Amino acid sequence: MPTKLLWVDLEMTGLDATSDVILEVAAEITDFQGNKLASYSQIVHQPDDILRELLNANPWYENYPENKAEFIRKCAEGKPSYEVENELIALLAEHFGDEPAILAGNSIYNDRNFMKHWWPKLDQKLHYRMLDVSSWKVFMQGKYGLNYEKQDVHRAYDDIQASIAELQYYETWLKQHATD
Repeated sequence: MPTKLLWVDLEMTGLDATSDVILEVAAEITDFQGNKLASYSQIVHQPDDILRELLNANPWYENYPENKAEFIRKCAEGKPSYEVENELIALLAEHFGDEPAILAGNSIYNDRNFMKHWWPKLDQKLHYRMLDVSSWKVFMQGKYGLNYEKQDVHRAYDDIQASIAELQYYETWLKQHATD
């Protein structure tokens, strides 16, 4: 039985794990009541050629909410990807022990693809099951016509907080509308 969730959000240069790269990661470990047990956030270093493409040509990045040049500077100064992977593995070892971590988040399948490609040692520590809040969204919209509006911040830590809040919203709604 799982005892905790590993909420993860990645910000990437695009959506193709084989050709795009990870720019930022945030992770939060919670219990099933939503209580935060630990968190981690890190900008991932990328080489100058990738950062130049972000600044000049990547259409996804054009609508990035914060100052583009400032974020690119942060990426230039970020930690190497292998160090970030090792720090995340250490976080899991500390909080999950031998328990495989259940990955949670919104549209987490694509984040998992990036982890499989770029951080395979981390991926091996994860349970095959995932808790995808976007599946809840589809169900709640289709079955109850419920539409949860969240801001697209495109910063990893803020997106995790939004995902946790969205799941809690659905849980609260279901409790309030439960029939005996």
